[in-house]
Amino acid sequence: GGAHADERVRERLLAEAAQLRRSLASAAASSAPAAASPGSLRSGGADELAACGVLLGFAYPDRIGRRRGAGKYTLSVGRGASMPEGQPLAQEEFVVAAELDDQGLEGRIQLAAALAEDDLERHFSDLMKEEELVRWDPEAEAVRARSVRRLGAILLRERPVAKPDPALVTAALLEGIRAAGLGLLPWSRSARQLRERVLFLGRHAGGWPDWTDEGLLATLEEWLAPYAEGMRSRSDLQRLNLTQVLEASLSWERRSELEREAPTHVAVPSGSRIPVDYSDPDAPALAVRLQEMFGLPDTPRIAGNRIPLTLHLLSPAQRPVQVTRDLASFWRNAYFEVRKDLKGRYPKHFWPDDPLQAPATRRVRPQTT
Repeated sequence: GGAHADERVRERLLAEAAQLRRSLASAAASSAPAAASPGSLRSGGADELAACGVLLGFAYPDRIGRRRGAGKYTLSVGRGASMPEGQPLAQEEFVVAAELDDQGLEGRIQLAAALAEDDLERHFSDLMKEEELVRWDPEAEAVRARSVRRLGAILLRERPVAKPDPALVTAALLEGIRAAGLGLLPWSRSARQLRERVLFLGRHAGGWPDWTDEGLLATLEEWLAPYAEGMRSRSDLQRLNLTQVLEASLSWERRSELEREAPTHVAVPSGSRIPVDYSDPDAPALAVRLQEMFGLPDTPRIAGNRIPLTLHLLSPAQRPVQVTRDLASFWRNAYFEVRKDLKGRYPKHFWPDDPLQAPATRRVRPQTT
């Protein structure tokens, strides 16, 4: 039974080895020296069987395989192959498949020989490639550098690289940001507002850089790379002052125009400077208490006086009581109903009959002189 089957496999391998040895000898005699001459290989008995893996490797370098699990191998050509787990050969780290059934996604190894690792290095090093890989690791959220040695699709050795090429590290970091998105960057409130202001002017004035997600990700090399040198991880990126980084990509003329056309704050009649919300580029908004707007006849405008702000008029408790882009109309019409309601809820506060002639205030009532 099993012993006879093993003996038949042994005889087939030895016959294959003998045939390959003759072919190599014939080729060596009629041409330039081969990578390894047949005379340099072991012969006779067990040595002959051991040398069979080398000879098969010369004949079928694409069928050299490395073990990746119980009876499963990755071949140098890139596909998988397997043999029954019970076979002694299924425990070998490296094999060469002499006969392979290529049906299906994974081939079935029908005849193979073991290949010692030192023989692999000695006879097939010319087929091996060593390269330095610098890649973004999404789980670690960091750049990882490693040196790998491969024989085709087979990974032979892998080790970390302590000092990878800085340019490759920066390139891998930027690719990681592209894959994960701009959320890897430390978006402070001021950085977000700066971006929104530029997007607003880009929508209404034109000629501004594209600071959408797509635009920023496509141009990382231009605006971010100079400030990311030496950084390798998400935690490193948190050291960036993103407001300064983004501002640096704008010319002095653009920054001046930005301050003029899309200010961070707008002064209101009470003297307060209220921040402008640019999160909606079609409707920049100002949330301000109603009492601070007394005396202002019309809606404040930005972008060269072309775009009216959307006013979120608030109660003394900072709750919205009216949203409008037409303050003049609000004073003429809706104010008196709003005044009646607010006077009932906040009787100590100042609610004038004529809001356009009344002094604006940040207090419960205007100061009297």
